[in-house]
Amino acid sequence: MIIINSVIFLVPFLFNINSEDLFLIGAVYGPNIVLYKEIWRLFTAMFLHAGFTHLFMNMLSLWFVGRIAEMWFNKVSYISIYFISGLVGGLVSIYIHPVTIGVGASGAIFGIFGALAGMVIVHRKKIEQQFKSFMKEFGVILLLNLVIGVVFESVDLSAHIGGLIVGIIGGALVAKSPKFIWLYILIMILFMNIFYNYLYLLFTQN
Repeated sequence: MIIINSVIFLVPFLFNINSEDLFLIGAVYGPNIVLYKEIWRLFTAMFLHAGFTHLFMNMLSLWFVGRIAEMWFNKVSYISIYFISGLVGGLVSIYIHPVTIGVGASGAIFGIFGALAGMVIVHRKKIEQQFKSFMKEFGVILLLNLVIGVVFESVDLSAHIGGLIVGIIGGALVAKSPKFIWLYILIMILFMNIFYNYLYLLFTQN
């Protein structure tokens, strides 16, 4: 994921595309996604970043969290939770910021972090000491991102929170049984379909 994100980040520079043109190559933008059915933007936006600092912070977070997640989850669970968290994060972002252009993998990354939290919560009695340590770090990271979100207006906390919640649900289900990942995928597809149609109603009423 880190390599893919980094390579795609270089494309705008190879073709002299600035940050304002990210919309043209797949950024999230509510009217186009909801009214013109450009759902593909929810996928492409996860691999686009507004600048090197944005990319670096996200990839650093993914490196820290991803290494642990790869040990705890199989590939199907890891990839499924990553993309579903990113998609839901994009939809939540549209709900909160309907006409704002958005890019980044933050929702997906927070989903992976949430998945780890869900796994730890389910097995908290087996790993009591590690659970306490993890929850302290979890709280620090949440607080740090809240502060960053308040200080920097460009940071979309709604995508972070949406991805985090969906990730926790996925991690908790997989912690019960790896086979539950298929139930998780089905539930999330139904949820995203309902949420998308709800957004369509909101857009057409305004």
